[in-house]
Amino acid sequence: MAVCDIWEQVNLRKVSRRLDAYKAYGHKGTPYVDYKELLDTEKDLDAVIVATPDFWHAEHTIAALEKGYHVYCEKEMSNTIEGARRMVEAARKTGKLLQIGHQRRSNPRYLHCYDKYIREAHLLGRITTINGQWNRSRASCEDLGWPDGSEIDQATLNKYGFKDMHQFRNWRWFKGLGGGPIVDLGSHQIDIYSWFLDAQPTSVIASGGIDYWKDREWYDSVMAVYEYQTKEGTVRAFYQTLTTNSANGYYETFMGDQGTLLISESANRGSVYRENWVTEEQWQPWVDKGYLVKVEKAAAADAAADGAVLDVREGTVSVAEYSIPVTMEVPYHQPHLVNFFDAIRGKAKLNCPAEIGYETAVTVLKVNEAVEKAQRLEFKPEEFNV
Repeated sequence: MAVCDIWEQVNLRKVSRRLDAYKAYGHKGTPYVDYKELLDTEKDLDAVIVATPDFWHAEHTIAALEKGYHVYCEKEMSNTIEGARRMVEAARKTGKLLQIGHQRRSNPRYLHCYDKYIREAHLLGRITTINGQWNRSRASCEDLGWPDGSEIDQATLNKYGFKDMHQFRNWRWFKGLGGGPIVDLGSHQIDIYSWFLDAQPTSVIASGGIDYWKDREWYDSVMAVYEYQTKEGTVRAFYQTLTTNSANGYYETFMGDQGTLLISESANRGSVYRENWVTEEQWQPWVDKGYLVKVEKAAAADAAADGAVLDVREGTVSVAEYSIPVTMEVPYHQPHLVNFFDAIRGKAKLNCPAEIGYETAVTVLKVNEAVEKAQRLEFKPEEFNV
């Protein structure tokens, strides 16, 4: 094993020491600063994990693929469509595996919801609307600093594309380096929109701005609305990311005419809700199969279902809740890495190969463009193809 990082005094030292714990298994965490030296020196690697700033993803990934290694690359696949396209082409040319880090695609809870609720049982009926958000508190969005005496020398910073230590530590907020919160956070969830709908968006309109963090280059608040055309009809999908308030955290809600799925990667949060015109008997076979668990409510809360007279505006009072009987007690990224390793061993197919990562990059990066142009932007079907 080997590790490469330009921050020698902190990241490189820390990770190298952790990898050294595997010496007993014949491995050691050989440290490098220059990724080219690592690729030229190490001869017995099977795969490379690229967890560098977005603007380096294409170069690092392509170099590793061309050296004959399988690659796991963190999302966003690239901060540019051209970079993402070259990554897909390199994976095809070399025949090596390229997994993009949209980790919800390997999360057992998301897989359960997609396989059982969306595809098999069609529990939600016709999906018409999606809502999602990732709200972060002001405190969690403060600029990152660095320990005294741990600065990277100016020549090294410049060599790798950074103006200074502040930019190195906070690259996500700089144009040309990252994509801002809509890319850092939103891409995780917007990826799920397209996955669960089995469709690509046809348009997006967005509003955002540098409303609070005035010294930053990317938009600190963004609200976007996508339009999808699915086999069953139009779906409108809203997404927001905030950096000043953490209310309700992060989640995705898929709303159909028969039910609603609310799910989050966070702390096994999630439920399925049956619309009150759908009878309990219609969902009972799926409960019997263990796909759902009925959440018992107090009698008062179920009064509407027992024939109580309600104002027409109170049509959601008696919506029944069901829990998702799948939990995940490991770090959120772990199943996606396991899927990657299993694919290398020939035991599985990648859950997010390069082509899917590319589709999501096209979908997400268009939001910043829509904010900048302050207009509705259309997607052409060919934009999603390489």
